[in-house]
Amino acid sequence: MNLFAEAFAWLFSPERLEGQYALPILLGQHLYYTVISVLIAAVIAVPSGWLIGHSGRGREVAVAISGAARAVPSFGLMVLLVLLLGVLRVPEAATITFVLLAIPSLLAGAYTGLEAIDRRVIDAARATGMTEWQIFWKVEVPLGLPLLVGGLRAATLQVIATVTIAAYVNLGGLGWPIIQGIPLRRFDQVLGGAILVAVLALIADLLLALAQRAAVPAGIRAATPRSQTPRSVRRAASAGTSTTTSATASTT
Repeated sequence: MNLFAEAFAWLFSPERLEGQYALPILLGQHLYYTVISVLIAAVIAVPSGWLIGHSGRGREVAVAISGAARAVPSFGLMVLLVLLLGVLRVPEAATITFVLLAIPSLLAGAYTGLEAIDRRVIDAARATGMTEWQIFWKVEVPLGLPLLVGGLRAATLQVIATVTIAAYVNLGGLGWPIIQGIPLRRFDQVLGGAILVAVLALIADLLLALAQRAAVPAGIRAATPRSQTPRSVRRAASAGTSTTTSATASTT
């Protein structure tokens, strides 16, 4: 308990608001790399996932790519990219690492969201004379949005947890107190930094969980009791919750 008290004392010390490594500056750096990486990953993964889910082609390739990307160690990849790109392109190397980490969850959320739609709904839309483009935008995208937001939720939490390693290459972020405190044996500082990352992950998870719930079309939300929520949506929500736990554990 003394260590927790010391960690909170470190967090709320006036010194944490001063200097180059003030906590607001580190928080801004952490959010910057998280948002930029997730946005770039979404631009790459979401259209690809929608194409796979709509056409039904390339799913095996997407699964293989996602599995391979998940197996790559983030820290090792970042160090390798720094060596390949040079020390002058450290931000680019770190961003590429975080983008590759976010792509699998976004890709899976995009194509599984479309695959989970009952084919009878698509056939009914096609029977009314809707074009393939209209079916995609007016039927598939709205119905697949909850799982896509679930993928965004998982990707964001994974990136938030992993951006802590950016401090190893002097890019700041909330990992800086952890990286700096370990060799100095400042365990109050290490725990304080871990608490900050965990709190940020929990806040992001809460906001994206609300967004995922709001993404369910109003008609489906009104017609489906809470206890009978579609299995695909429940599965996405549970995936986001488990990611929060792993993100907190990896940060600590």
